[in-house]
Amino acid sequence: MSDKKNTISELITIMESLRNPNGGCPWDIKQDFSTIAPYTIEEAYEVAEAIEAGDMLHLKDELGDLLFQVIFHSQMAQEKDHFNFNDVVDCICDKMIRRHPHVFGGADYRNAEEQTKAWEAQKAQERKQKDGTSSVLDGVTTGLPALTRAIKLQNRAARVGFDWPDSSLVLDKLNEEMAELSHELIQAKKGANNQDKITEEFGDMMFVYANLARHLNIEPERALRSANYKFEQRFKKVEQLAAKQDRSLENMTLEEMDQLWDQVKAQEK
Repeated sequence: MSDKKNTISELITIMESLRNPNGGCPWDIKQDFSTIAPYTIEEAYEVAEAIEAGDMLHLKDELGDLLFQVIFHSQMAQEKDHFNFNDVVDCICDKMIRRHPHVFGGADYRNAEEQTKAWEAQKAQERKQKDGTSSVLDGVTTGLPALTRAIKLQNRAARVGFDWPDSSLVLDKLNEEMAELSHELIQAKKGANNQDKITEEFGDMMFVYANLARHLNIEPERALRSANYKFEQRFKKVEQLAAKQDRSLENMTLEEMDQLWDQVKAQEK
């Protein structure tokens, strides 16, 4: 643990200095909510990456970067007299207390499932009071990664019984969607101008893949990140094997590269 005593107040002061029109950082000064938002998303992903890698030193650093994003947005809001960082803290404290009556009130939930249902019911009531909406699907953020949003939409629908009761039925639906995509691909080979339809069918297939992940208790973004990492590591080893032969992948046939790929996989066993 660090012996330093830096506080949130000092971080806020640093942010104020960076945004100060007189002597601040030109880059920080010119930013607004829309230009900073992509960095906020990026920092959240880097936090997830550090967790995935089990790298606590990296996680500490990335959590600091993510916290700085909150400070950045709060400072910009304060400059426009919308709210400040303390208001953000007040808001989340009030929300956590309100949504955990079993901890801070008299509610008694028997298990995590009951608590989750109560949490969602509370959130639905808050959304209805906020903007008058009443759809089960209201409030699922459109800015989420598509796979993550698909899971959340499906979970919402499942709470009112709109769901397949068994994963085998999801597999049947997946096979159906794959057949529909295959049909469109065949039509394209025959000359049909159906790229929009191919895209639509591919999206339907991916949506069912997300549903299958949900039924199998798999977080699809995490599973795909793991697959990406595995591919990356294997491909780099293929490059290394090619280099040992004084060859480049660009000058190899697909069959030759497949042989190297199989060598890499065999080494992992």
